Amino acid sequence: MGKFVNGVDEFFTFCEENEVEFVDFRFTDIKGAWHHISYRMSAVTAGQLEGGLPFDGSSIENWQPINESDMLLKPDVDSAFLDPFTADSTVIVICDVYDIYKNEAYAKCPRSIAKKALKALDEAGVADEAFFGPENEFFIFDDVKIVDNDNHQSFKVETDEGHWADNADYGEMGNMGHRPRIKGGYFPVQPIDPAVDLRAEMMQVLEDVGLEVMLGHHEVAQGQHEIGIVFSDIITAADNVQKYKYVVKMVAHLNGKTATFMPKPIYNDNGNGMHVHQSLWKDGKNLFYKEGEYANLSKTALDYLSGIFAHKEAVASFTNPSTNSFKRLLPGFEAPRILTYSSQNRSAACRIPYGAGEMATRIETRFPDSVACPYLAFAVLMIAGLDGIKQGGYDLVGPFNEDLFELTREEIAERGIPELPNTFRDALEGLEKDYDFLAPIMSPEYVQEYVDYMFDRHVIPVEGRPTAFEYISTYSC
Repeated sequence: MGKFVNGVDEFFTFCEENEVEFVDFRFTDIKGAWHHISYRMSAVTAGQLEGGLPFDGSSIENWQPINESDMLLKPDVDSAFLDPFTADSTVIVICDVYDIYKNEAYAKCPRSIAKKALKALDEAGVADEAFFGPENEFFIFDDVKIVDNDNHQSFKVETDEGHWADNADYGEMGNMGHRPRIKGGYFPVQPIDPAVDLRAEMMQVLEDVGLEVMLGHHEVAQGQHEIGIVFSDIITAADNVQKYKYVVKMVAHLNGKTATFMPKPIYNDNGNGMHVHQSLWKDGKNLFYKEGEYANLSKTALDYLSGIFAHKEAVASFTNPSTNSFKRLLPGFEAPRILTYSSQNRSAACRIPYGAGEMATRIETRFPDSVACPYLAFAVLMIAGLDGIKQGGYDLVGPFNEDLFELTREEIAERGIPELPNTFRDALEGLEKDYDFLAPIMSPEYVQEYVDYMFDRHVIPVEGRPTAFEYISTYSC
């Protein structure tokens, strides 16, 4: 679907036609979370849309100090769409953040960082377009309970699809017994797939907010799902991830369910990924395509991929930015942690999807997940890829057409195939040593702040908390 508005004048016309009562201005923080402030439509002027709206940057985690807290939201009116969930007609406008102290785009604004990546692409002269197509998987649960006390650490999720519900008492309705089982959820029909209507509602609402939806299906794990969205440019693709997550969570919520994009919410079953399809184009030509080469991949495509793999720790610190991310990236759960490429092979960290000809040729990095801030993840993937092209290609192992999941760790090492870092700590420590390639989009100070923030928010708190399994394995020692 195309844009709803084009420019400030069309924005006001759109609002008038839809009897808009409120304008909801949204921006993204370093974690990838949306924040918002709602204005009465009558209070919004063309001057505000063009000049910006003030807000307190010190109240956003890891942003401004309190003595330099004033910042501006710069609305991108072309991003406007109607909120499908509010009782009163509300239009949502996605914003960039502006630094009034430096008179420039805010260095910590993820959307502004992604725009810097586009500028770097233009300045490199390599390509004039970059297309990104994320695939965001999610779980739908019926109930979630979390305890985080000094003497009690636990979580419990419930879904009627879980094998643990085999003996659950459902009262007069009864326990129907139709469940996908562990790793049994890929493409079953009803009643094993009970969420057909719920996904259909999600797909319809996603179209209402401007996304072009292709398909929806049950995924491999119990309670896991995916909805396929058409690719776009890097900014629109990241905007679409934010819309996608908002719609999926809200539709589930309004139906008495809870949706999560957490990478590994269930032990012993597959986790949620955000596979990212990528290609670079120039003058209408796909730079990743060369007929007759392996999977029709050009040297440019391989050089680009080599840059992503060469900077694996730094890249993973943005594409998999949580300790939970690396619980997904373990052998045995279709975890694409082996850094090689392969045609139509989902066991490699980079799959070359099947497609006929130039229009369909692309790479698919399969290790990212949806905890990632999409603007940062896409920007870092592209900057790493551009560095690979600039360097003429780093060492790249592959291709491999065999099932890499069958290889032991020793066999992987013997073949010299690199792997993703094992933990979020490893990724962040790698980023501290390898960040020069990020200079077009991030300063060294920003990188260090990001590392420190993620250590404080994710790594140290998780490493300091005992788990149930640690009690099992060490309590009686």
